[in-house]
Amino acid sequence: MIQRIQTIWLLLATFALVLMFFLPVATKDIANNETAVYTNGLYQTEVANKATDIKIQTFLPLLITNVVVAIMCFVNIFNFKKRSAQKRVVIFTIIAIGGFAFWCSIFAKRLPGGMEGANFGIGAYFPAIAILFCVLAIIGINKDENLIRSAERLR
Repeated sequence: MIQRIQTIWLLLATFALVLMFFLPVATKDIANNETAVYTNGLYQTEVANKATDIKIQTFLPLLITNVVVAIMCFVNIFNFKKRSAQKRVVIFTIIAIGGFAFWCSIFAKRLPGGMEGANFGIGAYFPAIAILFCVLAIIGINKDENLIRSAERLR
C-alpha cells in the first residue's frame, strides 16, 4: 500500500538526491576566487563580490544521472503492489547511487589545482544518505512481506 513506511524512505531518498542540485559537492578557494562543483557544473565566485556566479564548465552527463536516479527513487514509490519488483528496483537504485557518488568524486577532481586543499560540501554526503534511506526502504518492504505472509496463514 502507498501509505507504508517504505514510501517515506523512498521519498526522503528522492529529496536527498534532489538537494544535490542546489548544494556543492566540493569547494576550493583559489586566489580570491571560490570554485565549487555542483552536479550540473563547475562554478566560480569572486570572494569580494559574492553575487556573481560564473559557470565555467557544464557537467551534463552527471546532471542527467542525478535526475535519472532521483526519478527512479520517486517512481518506485508507486510500485507498491509488486513488492518483489520494488525491492529489486531499490537494490538497483542503491547500486546506481553508488556509481553516481563515485562519478561525482571524479568530476570533483576537475577543480583547478586538483582536490588538494578542497573542502567537501554537504552535497557530497547526500548520496550516502540516499543509500541509507533506500536500505531502510528495503527493510520496510521486507516487513510488509512478512506481515502479508502472516495474514495469509491466519486465513
